[in-house]
Amino acid sequence: MSLGPETSLHDETTPTADAAQVRDKGEKAIAGRSLKQIAWRRLKKDRVAVGGGVVIIALIVIAIIAPLLIKLLGHPFDEYHNDRIDPTLGLPLGKLGGLSKDYILGVEPVNGRDIFSRIVYGAQTTLTVAFLSAFLSTFLGVLFGMSAGFLGGWVDSVISRIMDFLLAFPQLLFSIALVSVLPQSMFGFNTRWSRTIVLIVVIGFFGWPYIGRIVRGQTLSLREREFVEASRSLGARSPRILFREMLPNLAAPILVYTTLIIPTNILTEAALSFLGVGIPPPFPSWGGMLSDALQFYRYDPMFMIIPGAMIFITVLAFNLFGDGLRDALDPKAR
Repeated sequence: MSLGPETSLHDETTPTADAAQVRDKGEKAIAGRSLKQIAWRRLKKDRVAVGGGVVIIALIVIAIIAPLLIKLLGHPFDEYHNDRIDPTLGLPLGKLGGLSKDYILGVEPVNGRDIFSRIVYGAQTTLTVAFLSAFLSTFLGVLFGMSAGFLGGWVDSVISRIMDFLLAFPQLLFSIALVSVLPQSMFGFNTRWSRTIVLIVVIGFFGWPYIGRIVRGQTLSLREREFVEASRSLGARSPRILFREMLPNLAAPILVYTTLIIPTNILTEAALSFLGVGIPPPFPSWGGMLSDALQFYRYDPMFMIIPGAMIFITVLAFNLFGDGLRDALDPKAR
């Protein structure tokens, strides 16, 4: 008779012990994940954001290996191919803008330059301007935004008024006027890279007030938190509090906004090149190609569709990835 209760007691306690072990393992697994791991798991589950990231990586790789791609699949971007042009109409021979195995995206009207080569080199220029101008905007915005929010007083007032002035300033008109009067070659670089540096400085300088306002608002909120007060009570100086205590807590919004400002810079560079004050010819630019295609869009629509599609795909990929990154880094998300 004693076996019954013992067996029953054993059967009741064993599942309880197993459940406790499983619960402990689950708690350890959850406790062992860092914020970066949690954000990475969320980002991987967002297929749309991952798709945008894959497109961005592919574009970056294409821009880096542009000379190799042109040697394998294209022709020099400034080389004329008059044999691919109808001498009477000035339009590419064949269908869809002269697409063929030797010219996989066709050729330009009138001069016969390889569109594939110009698109690849245009990606190199566009991404260089977009990334470096975004980095410049982020650096200036974080520096002035944190200074205004943390120091307050007259420093906050002066920086806030400067940001208001720059936000109200007609950026596009000033960029057109400035780029038009500057010399073609500067800083010891050729015409292409001299103008690229000018675009980076102009776009980056006018872009920092946007992120500066975001960082200022977040800094105003963080400077009253307990960990900042604890650092002050322990004798920490302002630079340490700013860069060791507050900046890590600002990393998520800074990263997200930097990702979202890159497509804006791409459109700005394309607009300036479209208006003729961006990358000078014969160096390729997606905006410049759109400008050249205006007079041929009725007869050769591919000349306009291809650079327009590249701008659209690139901007869409950055926006989708930025939205997914924002959701992944949101601490309130489940």
